[in-house]
Amino acid sequence: MFNDIGPLELVTIVVLAVLVFGPDKLPKVIQDVMRTVRKIREFSESAKADIRSELGPEFKDFEFEDLNPKTFIRKQLDNDELGLQEIRNGFDLKKEMAEVTDAVHSRDTDTSASSSSGSLPPGSSSSSSSSSSDGGRIDMTKKPEEPGKDDRPPFDADAT
Repeated sequence: MFNDIGPLELVTIVVLAVLVFGPDKLPKVIQDVMRTVRKIREFSESAKADIRSELGPEFKDFEFEDLNPKTFIRKQLDNDELGLQEIRNGFDLKKEMAEVTDAVHSRDTDTSASSSSGSLPPGSSSSSSSSSSDGGRIDMTKKPEEPGKDDRPPFDADAT
């Protein structure tokens, strides 16, 4: 129940309890707390028994811990009726990703090689071929060209 409480936290709680309740009242407070915990535990056990009796014999092996999603999924994965273990073993994500990466890189090199080896169409400059030989990468160190005053976007009267 208290698996994550370390010795330092436990000592701190004890010191605080002694300071708050005093050494005279502390045993009485501990007894009251333990009695309350016992009653809560008895109440929950009787509620579980009532639920099991109401569900009937088809739910005889029902565990309330299965209501926790992590426990339920772990139990279902251990029970390999669906063949999930075979699917999990047959699928290698690293291998698949390496194949996709190789395919993408080889396609990029093929397109850049074919575009740089072909002749340039009229009106294109050599700078466009250098950008395609970069593999379509954009140089982020260059400042973008600022449009001149004559390069205004067209005015759309309907948009305003």
